[in-house]
Amino acid sequence: MNTFNFCKMHGLGNDFVIVDGISQSFNLNQTEIKKLGCRHFGIGFDQLLLIKPSKQADFACEIFNSDGSVAEQCGNGMRCVARFFHEEKLTDKKSFSIETKSGVVHALIKDYDHIQVNMGVPRFEPSDVPYQADRIRKLYELPLDDGQPGFAIAVLSMGNPHAILQVSSIKNFPVSVIAPQIALHRFFPQGANVGFMEILNAEHIKLRTFERGVGETFACGSNACAAVVAGILNNSLKNKVKVELAYGDLWIQWEGSSEPVFMTGPATRVFSGKVEV
Repeated sequence: MNTFNFCKMHGLGNDFVIVDGISQSFNLNQTEIKKLGCRHFGIGFDQLLLIKPSKQADFACEIFNSDGSVAEQCGNGMRCVARFFHEEKLTDKKSFSIETKSGVVHALIKDYDHIQVNMGVPRFEPSDVPYQADRIRKLYELPLDDGQPGFAIAVLSMGNPHAILQVSSIKNFPVSVIAPQIALHRFFPQGANVGFMEILNAEHIKLRTFERGVGETFACGSNACAAVVAGILNNSLKNKVKVELAYGDLWIQWEGSSEPVFMTGPATRVFSGKVEV
């Protein structure tokens, strides 16, 4: 049995279990992580975030989805581990670097309601996503396997793969039906996080997100970044955009070309405890 301390946090309802793997041991396999992630028999979370030492950043963060699979990046999660790292006095700095599977990101704590994360430069080459296509396009026609008409989607990587679909109403769109077909589509060999974007004006969008390995979540920071980037590239959005999610807003800024994407939003602590798995 493994016994360890944890902290439950969320970023706009996208919830996490954070484990300090620097001061205590943590050794769970995929089945055990999945059990812990179950909302009926475990703690419940969208992702588990394991803080570990790093040789190239202030600390490293390993990211596990609720089904036990590994994720490369998690924007809302990075804000939460930034607050945890600072609040637990693991550092006295308010600006620091976090090593993830997709690279090093940088976080700046203005206050716990305004934590800015440099999410890095978006990548569009299909092989970098990865996505099966012969060249970069602003929009790709994605056929569905069941004979339904396909969709025009934007495809890019924010350190993890994203598909963005613009819809007229996120409330009325059949997300629960369409999202799994896109997330697990054969054109995405590693799956995709899917965003459904409703543009209200050039500086304000609504977004619903479906994360591979999890399902629909209340928020996804990297998907919010991907949605704004896609909107800017398709000349629908300005460089700074409010992304309205189910339980609050994120601010995403991108100056285009080879510039990084900046995400600003809150991180909320819910409770701490000890669990035996």
